[in-house]
Amino acid sequence: MNYDRSQRRIAKFIANFPAGNRMLPSKKQITNMKISFVGLGIMGSRMAINLLNAGIELTVYNRSTDPRKKLIEKGAKEAETLDQALRDADIVFTMLSRPEVVSKVMFNDGVSTMKQDSLWVDCSTVNPSFTKEAEQKAKEAGINYLEAPVAGSLPQAEAAELVFFVGGNKMDLEKVSHLIEIMGKKTLHLGDIGKGASFKLVVNMMLGTSMMAFAEALRLGESMGLEKEFLLNTLPGLPVAAPFTQLKAGLIKEEKYDPQFPLELLHKDLHLASVSANENGYTLSFADAAKELYQEAINKGMGREDMAAIYKSLGK
Repeated sequence: MNYDRSQRRIAKFIANFPAGNRMLPSKKQITNMKISFVGLGIMGSRMAINLLNAGIELTVYNRSTDPRKKLIEKGAKEAETLDQALRDADIVFTMLSRPEVVSKVMFNDGVSTMKQDSLWVDCSTVNPSFTKEAEQKAKEAGINYLEAPVAGSLPQAEAAELVFFVGGNKMDLEKVSHLIEIMGKKTLHLGDIGKGASFKLVVNMMLGTSMMAFAEALRLGESMGLEKEFLLNTLPGLPVAAPFTQLKAGLIKEEKYDPQFPLELLHKDLHLASVSANENGYTLSFADAAKELYQEAINKGMGREDMAAIYKSLGK
């Protein structure tokens, strides 16, 4: 499988999301604002690097120090404490792993440290009811809040081809649109707080169940005597296959599962989808079944591997 070709196909798929007006960065906007980025994992570190590469002066903070050092080498200013990252910032981006982590970092001491009328933009994947709680915490602290989870994984983050699903005040979005355009290719303003998180969970539910269906189809084909290489070369190109399986087929073929989207985080998103379904009087079936199979993979020690490792788990 040609990885460059696969990534181009995935990027083309993401590019097909409806586009808003593309707003180019303004030098005046950039130089007049102090910007911080909190959370430098697989996604956050790449997003922050794209801001730095565009000439944005950026303060970065991460609970572990190693990710900070890489950003310092790129020209970022290091915040040794969360307080240093938040206190003087006009705009704070967060990209954290789970609602519990967002709560621990930003609720109470986090938002209360930020100056009045500053803007917190949370790019983490969380559930809609949590984003509404975050908005309330921000209001009580006198700051503004946008939810802006993203579609895409490591390759799209590196290439600045993410799609941002934004919920919140349109005027707040306009304040950061030039920064979002540096990190992504499309911005969808979906409405009030909660709508961005809702759509992100819908998208990731489709991603998780599609990955499961692809992995199980491979295992079924192999059990009936079809060659693994034939299946990996053929299935992703069929009209019934999701475009991202092109890249995942390459990982499975090489048996290399370096995380582009960690399996344990996909499981987390399926769990949040299930929670949100229950909160809205709906019951998931296929997604809940997939969630249990991803949990089995985590129990086998595959949680930090790419989600494509579910194929490996189904064979054990």
